[in-house]
Amino acid sequence: MGRHQAFSVVTGVPVFLCDPASPWQRGSNENTNGLLRQYFPKGTDLSIHSAEELARVTDELNTRPRKTLGWQTPAQKLLDALLQRDF
Repeated sequence: MGRHQAFSVVTGVPVFLCDPASPWQRGSNENTNGLLRQYFPKGTDLSIHSAEELARVTDELNTRPRKTLGWQTPAQKLLDALLQRDF
C-alpha cells in the first residue's frame, strides 16, 4: 500500500487506510479472516497446500454471496465495478 497515492491518481479510485491496531475499522478484512479460518485454522502453514487447493478456496470465497454486498458475490461486485470504470 506504499504506492496507494499513485494508484488513486492512475485509477481514480480512492484508497482509505485504517488506523493501526483498530480492527473495528477493518470489518470486511476481519470477516474474511474468519471465513478463511474455516478452511485454514489460525497459524496454518499455507506452504503445505497446493496452488490448486488455494485456488479452490479462493473461488469458493469469491463466489459466496455476502449480506454486506446485497447478497451478491465478491466476484459479481468486482465485475460490476470493472464494467462501470472507464479505464
